[in-house]
Amino acid sequence: MPKFIDTHPMGKLTADQLKHLQTAAKDEFGVTHHDILFNAQEDRVYCVLDAPNRAAVERHHQHAGIKCEWVREVESTRV
Repeated sequence: MPKFIDTHPMGKLTADQLKHLQTAAKDEFGVTHHDILFNAQEDRVYCVLDAPNRAAVERHHQHAGIKCEWVREVESTRV
């Protein structure tokens, strides 16, 4: 499955909500969270996602009312 990284404001999301999302099941767009990194002071979230394609990542965030500033397909050194 391809991996993507994106960034967006943290907004009203809390650290606990992000931790819960980390273990969420695959959504209707085929997206799961590989990792979520955040900095509350800077109002910044970086999502590392497993997704079938970029459009699925965008739909995943739109469904949550979040607009990504950018989305990039990436490769991981993890197996």
